[in-house]
Amino acid sequence: MESSEAPDTPVHGLEAINADVAIGEAEAFYPSEEFALPTPRVGQGGRIARSTAFFSAATALSRVAGLAREVVAAGYYGVYGPVSAFTIAFQVPNLVRALFADAALQPAFVPVFTDLIGRRQFKEAFRLASTLLLLITMVLGALTAIFVLAAPVIIPLFAPGFEGHLLDLTISLSRILFPILILLGVSGIVVGILNSYDRFGAFAISPFFWNLTIILVLVVLEPLFPQKDKIYAYAIGILIGTAVQLAIPAWDLRNTPFHFTWSLDWRHPGVRRVLLLMLPVTISLGLINFNQLINSFFGSLVSEEAPAAIDKAFRIYQLPQGIFSVAIATVLFPTLARFANKGEMVNLRATLANGMRQILFVLVPAAVVILALSDPIIRLVYQRGEFNPADTQLVGTALFWFAFSLPTNGIYLLQTRTFFSLQKPWQATALAVIDLVVSGLSAWALYKPFGVGGIVAGTGIGTSAAVVAQAVILRQKFGGLELGRLLSTTIRISIASAALAGVSWLIWDVLNGALGEGTVAQIVSLGTGLALGTLAYLGAAWTLRIAELEQILRLLRRRGA
Repeated sequence: MESSEAPDTPVHGLEAINADVAIGEAEAFYPSEEFALPTPRVGQGGRIARSTAFFSAATALSRVAGLAREVVAAGYYGVYGPVSAFTIAFQVPNLVRALFADAALQPAFVPVFTDLIGRRQFKEAFRLASTLLLLITMVLGALTAIFVLAAPVIIPLFAPGFEGHLLDLTISLSRILFPILILLGVSGIVVGILNSYDRFGAFAISPFFWNLTIILVLVVLEPLFPQKDKIYAYAIGILIGTAVQLAIPAWDLRNTPFHFTWSLDWRHPGVRRVLLLMLPVTISLGLINFNQLINSFFGSLVSEEAPAAIDKAFRIYQLPQGIFSVAIATVLFPTLARFANKGEMVNLRATLANGMRQILFVLVPAAVVILALSDPIIRLVYQRGEFNPADTQLVGTALFWFAFSLPTNGIYLLQTRTFFSLQKPWQATALAVIDLVVSGLSAWALYKPFGVGGIVAGTGIGTSAAVVAQAVILRQKFGGLELGRLLSTTIRISIASAALAGVSWLIWDVLNGALGEGTVAQIVSLGTGLALGTLAYLGAAWTLRIAELEQILRLLRRRGA
């Protein structure tokens, strides 16, 4: 079939040969071929389950490595002033990264790139990606240079309480860390290309090597610095680790037909489309960061410990969220984008509905476990050294209330990606505003009578309101969302989760009373309770014939064949 693309800019010599080879590979590697005809839902569910299982396993591995990184860093530096300087120095480029680099670029780039690939306009797609890689490097490079020069003016705005040596240290560390912005900007496009070709492995495993690299750099470099400068080893480790994190997916580009060209076609219509899509994403991410600020703001009105307690609970809350819902949303996003670009709304609706059920299958039991065992979980993870039983109770309260928003936040993430796949980002942004406003008003109404629990509950109320609003709009767009099947599945998952909670708590309670609260004893009691509770959940899910479990079992049977 002939492409309808516009004539390409002529290329000559080896570059022309490479370009022709890349286009030929792209035609043979056409990523949308498997969706040319309606895909059976069973097969689609198995493919999604397979990709999600790998992504979840890789994410879990990186989370474990991240915990190991925190343990090593805490052993070297504790929580003294230099660590606070490092924290502020890292937060500033990380905030800019969230607004302008990988997190904002990827959702805006993937729908446009997959649209061009789907229409077999391979040269246009490759030119767009190449232009964005060059443009992002130039813009973020210039922004980095400006910041490095202006750091003495900018950093005090984020650290008004720092002065003297501590302020100077924060400025120096920020200058070392800010170049990660360039690396992460390039990474956003590279990962977007890989995801468009349904390649998730390198992206999924690279955070593990990011953490591992930082640990190795700390072990090697920390002893080489004088006492007052040892924190620089951590900053250097972050920089080197980020370079490794980019190198891994960049190397995997060899397995796609993408061909980079030195063409800065900044007038390419796709560039404008990406930037227009990126703007609401940037605003949405800014709103997310502001939502975290709301929790800290009201927490400071409760007690000195409340903001830290909420943050500690949020780190635990992020584990199942990052391992499961982010994995499912990331794996489904290119598929949603392809169906949206081709106008296949039935397949798009079925994919979204299946993704929501998969999210509930893993996040409802995770939420129930937290509700039943929040204090034992916090005690095992945090309670040692300066972290005392009173702190465990405070953080456990925050974690308990976070649990209610765990399933709805997962669905919110997937539905937001659906809006981006439809290239309706401003609707997602408007709904993010609803989330922010409702969360803020709820926290304001609840923080005085309920303290930390009221603040966290406010976040859950805001997310739930946004999910309902999203569902109403998407239901009208698709002519339905399979809500009857979703409700039936949710009821059965809730029944199975109740078995999980009951068995887990009972086993933990018996073993905790017999073994005590030592670290090893807690690992045994909590681990045994969760293991037996999980078996109870799977058994109940099998008895109740929950389809999402059957998808996983089919996947395991195929692997064992």
